[in-house]
Amino acid sequence: MRGDGDADRLDRAFLALADPVRRAIVARLSRGPATVNELAEPFDITKQAVSKHIQVLEQAGLVTRSREAQRRPVHLDAAALEALTSWIDRYRLDAERNYRRLDGLLAAMTENATTENTRENEERDR
Repeated sequence: MRGDGDADRLDRAFLALADPVRRAIVARLSRGPATVNELAEPFDITKQAVSKHIQVLEQAGLVTRSREAQRRPVHLDAAALEALTSWIDRYRLDAERNYRRLDGLLAAMTENATTENTRENEERDR
């Protein structure tokens, strides 16, 4: 995700996921499609409110709806989640590389300090 459109999609997706109800809906949809009624069951909010949450997720490109006779199941868009994961992973990997370099530097400093202390002790003992 690199262009301005991609940045807008990222913004909408992260804003959508900022709400705990929407995150719970995404978690439920990760197990398979569900209707609004099924998604509303665990919440102490109206079905209309759940529908609004689904609309936000849909506008963010995280879910889609289909029609199966009278049912309108909501589906998680795995590709959209993969795009978010890829974006996060890019920065996670950069951070891990930086931490590995820092670990190496600290190990070298510790080794140098230990060597210096050993030398000082040997000189003092002479």
